[in-house]
Amino acid sequence: MSRPRTRAGGGDDLFTRALERDPGKADPGSTPLAERMRPRTLDELVGQEKIVGPGAPLRRAIERDHVPSLIFWGPPGAGKTTLARLIAQATEARFVPFSAVLGGVPEIKLILGEAREARAYRRARTILFVDEIHRFNKAQQDVLLPYVEDGTVTLVGATTENPSFAVNAALLSRCRVVRLEPIANADLVVLLRRALVDEQHGLGLLELEADDDALEAIAAMAQGDARRALTALETSADSLVDLGAGHGKRLSLEVVKAAQAAPGLRYDKKGDEHYGVVSAFIKSMRGSDPDAALYWMARMLEAGEDPLFVTRRMIVFASEDVGNADPRGLMIAIAADDAFRRMGMPEGLHPLAQACTYLATAPKSNASIAGYHAAAADVAAHGALGVPLHLRPSSTKVNRAEGFGAGYSYSHDEEGSFSAAQEYRPAEVAGNRYYAPRGAGYEAQIAQRLEVWARRREEARSPARAPTSSDTADKADTAARDAVDPRAEGGEPKPSTSG
Repeated sequence: MSRPRTRAGGGDDLFTRALERDPGKADPGSTPLAERMRPRTLDELVGQEKIVGPGAPLRRAIERDHVPSLIFWGPPGAGKTTLARLIAQATEARFVPFSAVLGGVPEIKLILGEAREARAYRRARTILFVDEIHRFNKAQQDVLLPYVEDGTVTLVGATTENPSFAVNAALLSRCRVVRLEPIANADLVVLLRRALVDEQHGLGLLELEADDDALEAIAAMAQGDARRALTALETSADSLVDLGAGHGKRLSLEVVKAAQAAPGLRYDKKGDEHYGVVSAFIKSMRGSDPDAALYWMARMLEAGEDPLFVTRRMIVFASEDVGNADPRGLMIAIAADDAFRRMGMPEGLHPLAQACTYLATAPKSNASIAGYHAAAADVAAHGALGVPLHLRPSSTKVNRAEGFGAGYSYSHDEEGSFSAAQEYRPAEVAGNRYYAPRGAGYEAQIAQRLEVWARRREEARSPARAPTSSDTADKADTAARDAVDPRAEGGEPKPSTSG
């Protein structure tokens, strides 16, 4: 069956030429092994069984030639471009490849105009494959929107970044997002063995033998990237040939290690992998797992992340997730940031590791920020309520004449420096509670102190309360004083009897 192909921008497009010939018939010296070993059918594809395995929805759509607009999202080497090529080979539609790196709005408009004409005059559908669609800016994506919406083109985009951030919401809503996972090591080993025996497209003519541990090492170094795995295999094979007859034709672990440079960590400072590692780092500290927190911090730093980005995340975490359960957490996080600025690398790793493990093992509470959000909800619900007169400043004669400050109780003049009868909020929100200590760490003592104060307020504000004896008041005052931060006496926080 003859299928028309259209070249983006009319140039000599490498992607199109790869579709128009069998890569295996090209000169092996000029075509990389990863290109020659690209699957030519869905059955040859390794990995991604959930997406295109037998009976999978996308596979059925491809086989019925009824492919919807798609966004392939996944790490490098997971098969995004390969799937696009397989769709091109299986469909009766025009297939137009386009690189978001090399092309711009004029080229897009030309392609879309041709697609509209093909649809109007020949009833031909057009599949537009946009590689690295996250490189398109908003204006470029907006150009595509009406053509995708009315079916002039079926969009197939490929991106390594989260489409929720990289693709306009309007365009994303008209596409099905297909997430590709890194290829499992076992599947990569299958692919490597296939390349070793394939005489037409692979390395079969070299008649090499490979140890299991050598192929497993290549798969591990590839980190889920089929292209990287095949490139490493080709490099190792070339290295073995260069070593000469003395090493035979066996690809051993030693040969692989000698041929490969230290693998780079799959991590970028702005993309999806970045956000995934940062999220894992924070959640590991929140989950009180210092080993996991150190691992994810090392992943960032060893891949070249700015250490000050890491310290900023720990400062935020110390306040948001540790909070008053251990107020020292914020001080330690800030101190780590300051220490690193003074020390630099590699000595600066010491305070970073100290802060990371301290925060991971500290008691946790998000009661402070939860209290703020509760208070903000009341602000939104009630608007700008007036400040009660007794809380307003009485610093001028005019203010005093208006009743500002009248009836205000100066706490330090009260027993225990506590004004039990004083109300500090507008009447509309006076009874609402925002800050509720969780009872972990130092917050357990705060909870005890608030409980004592709440009882005293209730007694002081109850119109039918019985007279309180001086002994009872003294006991309440003593309990409140005992709940004051014990570190003022040079000791550690006392253990809570409630948890």
